[in-house]
Order: sequence, then C-alpha cells, then structure tokens
Amino acid sequence: MKRKGKCLCGAVSFTIRNLTTGFGACHCKMCQRWAGSTFMGLTVPADTITFEGAENINRYQSSKWAERAWCQKCGSNLWYQVTAEGPYSGAYHMAVGLLDDTTGLEISREYFVDEKIEGLTLAGERKQFDTAAMLEMFGADE
Repeated sequence: MKRKGKCLCGAVSFTIRNLTTGFGACHCKMCQRWAGSTFMGLTVPADTITFEGAENINRYQSSKWAERAWCQKCGSNLWYQVTAEGPYSGAYHMAVGLLDDTTGLEISREYFVDEKIEGLTLAGERKQFDTAAMLEMFGADE
C-alpha cells in the first residue's frame, strides 16, 4: 500500500511504499510530553520512504537509543526513530495523523502500557508491552 503525508504547513512531505496496515500506540512519558498524549505511529523501514523538504526537518536525540524529528517551520511532530544498533535501528515511526489517507489502518500494538495516562483505555485487543519488555527489545537500560 502506498500513502502520502505531510506536516501541518506542508514544508515536509513524504511518500511511503509498501505500508503495512498495523500501527502502534506508545504511552511512554517522553511520547506523552512530545505528542501531548499517546503517540500513534506507523513503523516504516527507511528504504520505503522518500521525503521532500528534508531541509525543514530538525532532530533531537531524546534518549541514548532514539531520536525525534519535527518540522522546523510549523512544529509538527514527524517521527520517532531508534538510533541504537539492533533489529529496530533506522526504521521511522511516523505519526499516523500526518497521512493524507488513513483508511484501512488499525492499531495493532501498545508500548509502555505501564506508563499509560490514567483513564486512557483504547478499545479492542492487541499486543501490549510494558517498560521492561521495551527496554529489553531495544537493548537499553533506561
């Protein structure tokens, strides 16, 4: 499945080839601060996405193992990316809301469920991972 998306002002746009239909919800404290709540992200291998307006992208190394990026013109959050070596390194976790068309997509996993905002419950059943499982997955100690 091919999809296009862009930031709020359109200074950064992208095309994703071979997009999978499942996406994740991250409840970690960093995502809460960055996105204002749970971050909903699509996992996109680096070789399946092309960007236009890349000169408008700023990055921040938010932990020892990941960075976050945003449009420097409008401030739209773009992605979260694992920078540590390992099987998840390099893939973009693009904000679902950036896509022009979200039809056919469904939430398939939740991360850092033990850090979830109290009172926030997403409908349906899916794979869930707590903080310990996520840190082990990324080979991180914090």
